[in-house]
Amino acid sequence: MVVISDILVQGIQMLLVLLLAPLLTGFVRKIKARMVRRQGPSVFQPYRDLLRLLRKEVVLADNASWLFRVTPYVTFAAIWVAAALVPTFATGLLFNWTADLIAIVALLGSARFFLALAGMDVGTSFGGIGSSREVMIAALAEPAMLLIFFCMALVAGSTQLSTVANFMGSSGVGLRVSLGMAVIALIMVALAENARIPVDNPATHLELTMVHEAMVLEYSGRHLAMIEFGAFLKLLLYISLIACVFFPWKIALFGTGPLAYAVGAGVYIVKLAVAGFLLALFETATAKMRVFRVPQFLGAALMLGLLGTLLLFVSRSL
Repeated sequence: MVVISDILVQGIQMLLVLLLAPLLTGFVRKIKARMVRRQGPSVFQPYRDLLRLLRKEVVLADNASWLFRVTPYVTFAAIWVAAALVPTFATGLLFNWTADLIAIVALLGSARFFLALAGMDVGTSFGGIGSSREVMIAALAEPAMLLIFFCMALVAGSTQLSTVANFMGSSGVGLRVSLGMAVIALIMVALAENARIPVDNPATHLELTMVHEAMVLEYSGRHLAMIEFGAFLKLLLYISLIACVFFPWKIALFGTGPLAYAVGAGVYIVKLAVAGFLLALFETATAKMRVFRVPQFLGAALMLGLLGTLLLFVSRSL
């Protein structure tokens, strides 16, 4: 019975992130529309878009290889696994022992690698431009993310997310300048990794300014649905990661019972709503920067992560 209950709770978490990811994107779009005094689409519109794409026929280029066909499923699976490993409403679940910070970076890097290759596979100019820009962003975002995770691991003494969340929720953390630098850097990396303003505009279709959209222009039907679903999950993943590590309030401990799990799930949904509102507010008040300024933006995140890590080393040596 214990094993069955563990599998059940872990399955609920995996389904929870799968169901909430399109809702979060729809909520952000709705808030952005209301802030500019437009009615905007329903918060459930992403679900309808996914169902519509799943019903459509896939159109493939004549020179598309097996890599082009496999990439949507590989990227979706990698991002879903990474999102499901992040503790949302409870820590210490069945698969949380695999929820290592370095493993999450590896899963996201694998998804990006396949997507960049697929963008260049057909040989279109826009796909090549999008892939090159994506790799340029990744070359700065991934080192910054690793430094941020090293900073958190030095504070908590582990790279295992459940251990980090439990430590951050304890009274022994206190106020640390290094953690403040880490959370700012992680937010900057999250904006870049999810192709959000100011790095990219998720609503644009101008070929010369697109990054993520340029790589997936040749996809259609269920392939495009998988890629869009993966993008929804990726946004949820980063918000869950920030909430889990830096705001681990009311995250239930393993084995505390259904009531604690229900309270943790409710608080988790509130955290997603607050983060979605703040993201919509930030994107409404901020303009997109030029592509050539993106390295400076991510370079600042890299330096913040490095300074936070160095501060921890210096404080420990003293």
